[in-house]
Amino acid sequence: MNKELIINSASSEVDIALLEDKFLVELHKEKSNSNFSVGDIYLGKVRKIMPGLNAAFIDIGYEKDAFLHYLDLGAQVKSLNKFSNKVFESKTKHPLLENFNLENDIEKTGKISNVLRSNQRILVQIAKEPISTKGPRVSSEISFAGRYLVLMPFYNRISISQKIKSIEERNRLKRLIQSIKPKNFGVIIRTVAENKLVADLDNDLKNLLHKWENSIKKLSLSKPPQKIVSELDRTSAILRDLLNESFNNIYVNDQILYEDTKNFIRSIAPDKINIVKYYKGKTPIFEHFGIDRQIKNSFGKTVTIRGGIYLIIEHTEAMHVIDVNSGHKVNKDNTQENNALEVNLDAAIEIARQLRLRDMGGIIVIDFIDLHQAANRRKLFQKLKEEMSKDRAKHSILPPSKFGLVQITRQRVRPEMNIDIVEKCPVCDGSGEIKPSLLFIDEIESNIKYLIQDQNENHLKLALHPFIYAYLIKGIFSIQFKWFFKFKKWIKLRSIPSYHFLEYHFFNKNNDEIKM
Repeated sequence: MNKELIINSASSEVDIALLEDKFLVELHKEKSNSNFSVGDIYLGKVRKIMPGLNAAFIDIGYEKDAFLHYLDLGAQVKSLNKFSNKVFESKTKHPLLENFNLENDIEKTGKISNVLRSNQRILVQIAKEPISTKGPRVSSEISFAGRYLVLMPFYNRISISQKIKSIEERNRLKRLIQSIKPKNFGVIIRTVAENKLVADLDNDLKNLLHKWENSIKKLSLSKPPQKIVSELDRTSAILRDLLNESFNNIYVNDQILYEDTKNFIRSIAPDKINIVKYYKGKTPIFEHFGIDRQIKNSFGKTVTIRGGIYLIIEHTEAMHVIDVNSGHKVNKDNTQENNALEVNLDAAIEIARQLRLRDMGGIIVIDFIDLHQAANRRKLFQKLKEEMSKDRAKHSILPPSKFGLVQITRQRVRPEMNIDIVEKCPVCDGSGEIKPSLLFIDEIESNIKYLIQDQNENHLKLALHPFIYAYLIKGIFSIQFKWFFKFKKWIKLRSIPSYHFLEYHFFNKNNDEIKM
């Protein structure tokens, strides 16, 4: 499979698109002011114990307290608290745990009030980012994720990804890790560690231990609430988790981010350094690779598939509901049952893609077209499982019910990706008030005058719809040419097909948008 990562850097956020065989399957938006990311570790303070919920609310600096359930404490939370207290009291200066005596595991059916108390300091890790009106969900089962391994302090066990099927390879990896793992540290061996050399695994383990040592040094000087460890930014995390032999290209449109990406690739996969490429084209990077068009086709209530099939996707507070419709796809040579099966199989492919693309989580109910034969229902179930196997998020799928409904639960750790693709009315600009179109060019010219004469913008770029662009450059003495004589500055024009008819934006020499 051909995988490409397209990274579009703007002043306020970074958009990351993952393409598989040129199809958009994941879209991430990383805002520069995002303060809470999955994997971040905080020193928090217990704000309130809730015995009825068997949970506690933790102050980590967010406007709403983080939620910590008893089941998210981790079996070795007593060891974590004991070690943290020694660090606070400066009774230990050794981040490694060779001489540390682990406490007994807590009971699975215990009470949180027996483990935590109000105003207690505690190390927690973000498990779910703030979603809607809820604060972050946290865990005190601390872990550090690397390229091949996940390091878990205060545990001694070694776990191996279930996706590694070979018994010989599983035994080999377990022996290798057992020989290099420090005492009182647990390790999870990730899928990408399969067939890797001991030097690669050892280097990854040393990097994770170094991160743990730095966090303990910072912990000794910290007061709650305070961030102790920052997870990798979304771009680096995606590269760390996804990068493999099928990755062909990574395109970046920002010079600084390009260098950072190359340095990160050099640290985790030096042999793949040449796949990172700096995009210098004049066309916006998402438009050049056809991502803008795919976004417009893939988001919204109605999603059209080839052959006239379409999905209706509804979002509620409790669940997501997807309805499959055959449209006008009918094969006269097939029976109604076979036609329904073909439609459902095509819909299953797109539904699996939509779940990844929108990062839909929680409960998803899919209303497929009714299938009367049990064998066909099994085919549909297997097809959906096969397509969902490409999804990194934890999920569970139930077979079709007698009503033709398929239920899916999918892990949600971040807010759902939602893009408003409804275009503004080209006449009223979404205001409901009609703006005379004859004055449109006068409005643009007035804004140019203001930016050049009042704001002293020397390098002005104007992006607009292709129809307006063509009108402005038409003829020898075009409007663009007249502006040059009038303002003594050459206004660069750029045609953007994704803009609606009367949409336009100004940009400076750094390609940052100028807000009017």
